[in-house]
Amino acid sequence: MRLSERMSRLGSETAFEVLARAKALEAKGREIIHLEIGEPNFDTPAHIVEAAVKALHEGHTHYTPAAGIPPLRQSIARHVSRTRGIEARPEQVVVTPGAKPIMFFSILALLQAGDEALYPNPGFPIYESMINFSGAKAVALPLREEKDFRFDPDEFRSLITDRTRLIILNSPQNPTGGVLTRQDLEVVAEVARERDIMVLSDEVYNQLSFEGEHVSILSIPDMAANTILLDGFSKTYAMTGWRIGYGVMPVELAQHITKLMVNSNSCTADFTQYAAIAALEGPQEAVVEMAAAFKERRDIMVAGLNRIPGFSCLNPPGAFYVFPNVTETGMDSKALADYLLETGGVATLDGGCFGQHGQGYLRLSCANSVENLRRALEWIEDALGGRFEG
Repeated sequence: MRLSERMSRLGSETAFEVLARAKALEAKGREIIHLEIGEPNFDTPAHIVEAAVKALHEGHTHYTPAAGIPPLRQSIARHVSRTRGIEARPEQVVVTPGAKPIMFFSILALLQAGDEALYPNPGFPIYESMINFSGAKAVALPLREEKDFRFDPDEFRSLITDRTRLIILNSPQNPTGGVLTRQDLEVVAEVARERDIMVLSDEVYNQLSFEGEHVSILSIPDMAANTILLDGFSKTYAMTGWRIGYGVMPVELAQHITKLMVNSNSCTADFTQYAAIAALEGPQEAVVEMAAAFKERRDIMVAGLNRIPGFSCLNPPGAFYVFPNVTETGMDSKALADYLLETGGVATLDGGCFGQHGQGYLRLSCANSVENLRRALEWIEDALGGRFEG
């Protein structure tokens, strides 16, 4: 088979590869504790499920407008207006099957050969993958531990060129749990406005900011014309399998993103959109409870990892990951992740999966029970020759 050259530029997500390896070990009778996958281990709140069932019984099983049903787009516009302090309109909203298509479509719509795009590194691997796929140049914006996994403003400015067409932000961040401050966002906003560069702001973890209120670049004055907000329901409402997300962007761009929806997915499933309305407009107690649970689990993981010889872990202010530095173990982070899976029975991810600046770290998801997290800490130390005392 002869594939197009662009396919050689397309990457993947190592989390799913490690999950497959872990499942293969379980099939052979091994017990594995899963800390590799970024998925809340909670059920979708009951009122959301009930709304979907009701929609199915009412016949909401057909095609919908490519940009999403009007009631959901209106609900999202109200939600974004309230939470970001702006005036969002329904025509700025595009609903997609999962939040990832907003990333995919925005990059395809904005970038071409010869362009450049900045992306966080370490960062979600699909950013770099899709920039490369578009034919543009992916420019890594380093997030360093000594900066609490935020970027250096001077370094950021030095990476901007006349060919920069897109800046990708992610806060709270995957994989580090880092959170950008208002001052950080103002630096980006100043550059974006001055040079008329679009910003793709991935805020899928916005409800998981543990040390203060979430700050969006969309809230910075005069940034609505240069911002694409990427958000969804997977992390906030434990709806990973429902595949529903959205983008909020300038109307002109929304029209082009809608064309890409028409040419790829046609539309997002009807009944899931009614579930999404219930998620946004219904009770939010489950969201608050999940956030509190993740904060408790983060605290357990950080304290436990810092007691393991060779591990050093910052206290991440957001998301549900911890990102310990493992260089003092004397092992390469990829080799260590493999060893912990094969020998220790704990599935983790090598930080190098998230870019060159993630090498020397591991990403561990806190989306598991407290009991399993404590066991994982014990198994990790046992595998490294110690004994966890928790």
